[in-house]
Amino acid sequence: MTNYQSGPTPNTFTPGAAAAASGAPERRRAPRIAPLSADIYASSTAPRESSLSELKARSRKPGEASFFYLDHHFQHNAVKVLPGEYFVADESMVIMTVLGSCIAACLWDSRAHVGGMNHFMLPDGDLADASGRYGSYAMELLINEMLKLGARRETMQAKIFGGAQVMHNFTTMNVGERNTTFVLNYLHTERIPIVSEDVLDIYPRKVVFFPVTGKAMVKRLAHAHPETLEEVRGNAATVAKSTSGGSVDLF
Repeated sequence: MTNYQSGPTPNTFTPGAAAAASGAPERRRAPRIAPLSADIYASSTAPRESSLSELKARSRKPGEASFFYLDHHFQHNAVKVLPGEYFVADESMVIMTVLGSCIAACLWDSRAHVGGMNHFMLPDGDLADASGRYGSYAMELLINEMLKLGARRETMQAKIFGGAQVMHNFTTMNVGERNTTFVLNYLHTERIPIVSEDVLDIYPRKVVFFPVTGKAMVKRLAHAHPETLEEVRGNAATVAKSTSGGSVDLF
């Protein structure tokens, strides 16, 4: 059985042994703004929840994720966001993705209870190539689709994941760092606060996001650095102990 962690999240995080051994940077931080009050979660009605068949039957927009399944771990209907895709919802379900050097931004509106996730591969590309593979387009697409469901920019907050250096000795392009720098700068420019982040370092991540509550969870996965695999496992255990219960939980 999977054990979930609970407890306070520290304001800073010291890079683990794996990050130090590889020379790759690591970022994992607690919220930079005060937690929202509990009354924002109060609702007179339970969140809407569509059946799996209903989700699969809906027409989809270009770039919108469409791989739906029942997540047995969380016992919720879920959608998997692939590279270049996004998904926005205002109902009870799970939005999931797996990341390496790519970035997933999870945005949540604390008043409208609308949330969404994207998954982009590079900061930007050719202006003629409007694609969710690029952060400059993926972020605008995600925000605009949330606005259509009643979200407002001034009540949005973000959680960001990914940007890892998952290929050993593949540092020339620094894709993970470039993606991370892009999303940090973009959200700062848009004045959307980043309440938590788990980015950089050397391991892939599985991320699950609950769009109604804004809760995000992350699992650090085995990676392509076999000579440092033990160190990553030890580092993940240390992180689970020291960051348990924050706005981003290990699972």
